Amino acid sequence: MNYEELLRELIMEDERIIILTAENRAAIRNLPDQIGNRFIDTGITEQTMVGMAAGLALRGRIPIAHALSTFLTMRAFEFIRTDIGIPGLPVKLVGGVPGFLSEANGPTHQAIEDISLMRGIPNMNIFCPADESDMLFGLKSIINSDKPFYIRFNNLKNVAGHNPKFEIGRAEVINYGDDITILTYGMLFRQAYEAMIILESSGLSVRLINLRTLKPIDEEVIINAAEETSMLVTLEDHFLTGGLYSIVAELFLKYKLQNTVVPIALNNRWFKPALLQDVLEHEGFTGNKIAQNILKNYEERTETVKFKSLI
Repeated sequence: MNYEELLRELIMEDERIIILTAENRAAIRNLPDQIGNRFIDTGITEQTMVGMAAGLALRGRIPIAHALSTFLTMRAFEFIRTDIGIPGLPVKLVGGVPGFLSEANGPTHQAIEDISLMRGIPNMNIFCPADESDMLFGLKSIINSDKPFYIRFNNLKNVAGHNPKFEIGRAEVINYGDDITILTYGMLFRQAYEAMIILESSGLSVRLINLRTLKPIDEEVIINAAEETSMLVTLEDHFLTGGLYSIVAELFLKYKLQNTVVPIALNNRWFKPALLQDVLEHEGFTGNKIAQNILKNYEERTETVKFKSLI
């Protein structure tokens, strides 16, 4: 089953669900002919779509609105904030080709500040599935939630088995380890998994956490990682500012935690457009390059700890 098939199943079960798009039908090409007037295409008008979705929600509907992530979160930001965020309406916003999934598109189409924007809106929640399986496991809970949600659409095939038991605000611990924790979300889960295998083959014990929802965030799993492992790594296809690294920094201040945190993100730059694998290679986000980066930082941290113990 894919996203479109599950969505159709949920639509048939619940007459409140309405599908909207701002001329972005890539994930739902077959739905218009199957669901009749419960499908609305507003054209390239993200603000209008969001306003319409809010109106439908006020009338008891569950609108699921689709658009390219960059235009959905930036062009329609004020409408999301005012029409959906302030009243807390249960609108579901599905952002297509977020982060590196935009691959061959230039900076205007790269949604790498979307998490920062959406988590800054009170009442807005964020779901970032690791792959298609993860997205399908969480979709029903997200749609049935009475909260507004931004969903980073991800239909990549899964690289590892996910726990089908999905709970909003709960992360998925893929592997337990004592040396290093890799915290990640979205499509880079595959590369994080590959990095984990490489690091463990080098003799390190790695904890890999798929955060699933970034808001609400699973505070407990991050606190435990900070207390139980020697180093944390935040891995994301997002600007360094405002994303997962910022979330972890806020939690460290909130709970007075101390540990080494290594961010792997886009530091004040957009990525070079290319095919996805070439993007990952050029920007240093392949499993191998991530593992090398982590290992270098871990060895430097270990040497620093040894040096301090001698003083």
